[in-house]
Amino acid sequence: MIDDEVQICKLLEITLKADGYKVSIAHTAQDGIIQLSTHPAAVVLLDIGLPDKSGQEVLKDIRLWYDKPVIVLSVQSAEEDIVTALDNGANDYLVKPFRTGELLARIRTAIRHSHTNDKEPVQQYGNLSIDLVNRVVKKNEEVIKLTQTEYNLLALFVQNEGKALTHHYLLKSIWGPSYAGQTQYLRVFIAQLRKKIEDNINHPEYIKTESGVGYRFTG
Repeated sequence: MIDDEVQICKLLEITLKADGYKVSIAHTAQDGIIQLSTHPAAVVLLDIGLPDKSGQEVLKDIRLWYDKPVIVLSVQSAEEDIVTALDNGANDYLVKPFRTGELLARIRTAIRHSHTNDKEPVQQYGNLSIDLVNRVVKKNEEVIKLTQTEYNLLALFVQNEGKALTHHYLLKSIWGPSYAGQTQYLRVFIAQLRKKIEDNINHPEYIKTESGVGYRFTG
């Protein structure tokens, strides 16, 4: 945990230890980077407003060598701050104050998905089956016809299961840098994909909207 708010750190330390986690705390960016580099953690809880360096910069620095989940905890609630953190490599973002139960759930999800980064060839989500090798998608055992772009978008979601993906990241990854601002373009393809894989497009089970940020795939 890299956070300069002592009281919050104490509270979260008690909560996390009670849930079976070992906790290491740093109150500055420099101390946090040193601790993380010498004792790699399963997950990092990172504050944005640190006294010696922006948490956004810390995030970019550690992402050069640290590949485990990073969850940002911050009072900064502006969409721009959230999107920037996610684009810089955060797996999730919680705005303070938050419920400890929600944080514990996000931590469990992040760690679980970090252990399954090497996806099995066929992923099964309820009645939805996705074969990442043969590029075949089935719903209720029937093959769904997807365009190449729709499949690439779905595969990207599956490979980042549980992680909030920003509009910018999705557009850049699928269509290239020149499309990075075309959010309406992305909405059209998301709508088409939901029609094909979701049982109820008004209450999607798999592709969830992160308001003002992007989308998250949940299995």
